[in-house]
Parts: sequence; structure tokens; C-alpha cells
Amino acid sequence: MVFLVIIIASFLLQLVLPWWVIIIISFATCGLIGKTGKISFWQPFLAIFVLWLGMALFKSLPNHNVLATRVAEMLSVKLWPLVLLITALLGGLVAGISGYCGHHFRKAVISLKTPA
Repeated sequence: MVFLVIIIASFLLQLVLPWWVIIIISFATCGLIGKTGKISFWQPFLAIFVLWLGMALFKSLPNHNVLATRVAEMLSVKLWPLVLLITALLGGLVAGISGYCGHHFRKAVISLKTPA
């Protein structure tokens, strides 16, 4: 459930908003429906990893990977798929950490409401 909500919302909102909207989406989604810390990290990580890798391939393959190859050369990397993989890993890591923080934020707020 978390995976689907994040991948659909991120795809739609990244069409009109900057890349960092994934932080807000992951935080809010895992804060509302994330069951455990493990789910709240891995589901956003995998959702954004798949989304960004798919979008990078969708935009890179039609132009014969010209931009990806140039960026790979600029970063002293020989293979353009490595650049796409690093991009997807960084996006996934940002989303995963944000989701984990959203889950723990909810736990902190709930623990403040309950009397000790």
C-alpha cells in the first residue's frame, strides 16, 4: 500500500513540482500509514528507486544515451548505466530516510498524547 501511494503520488507531483517533493510524500505517507520502521524505510526506497530508474531509462534510451554518456564521462565513470543506477540509489535513499523519519515522528506524537 505504501509503495503504491508513494510511486503514484511522486510520479504525478514530479510532473509539476521539483524533485524534493518525494521527501514530503514519503514523510506524510509513512507518517500516516507506515506500520513499522522497516516498511517505512524500504517501501519508499523501492518506490522511488523504481520510479527514477524507469524515468531515467524512458528519457535516456530514445536519444541513444547521449546525455547519460556525457555525464558519465564528466564523473570519470565509463558506463552510463552506472550513472542511472547512482541517481536511482540516491533518490531511493532520500525517500527511505524521509519515510523512516515520518514513521518515528508519528510514534513521537502518539507517545506525547498518551498519559504516562
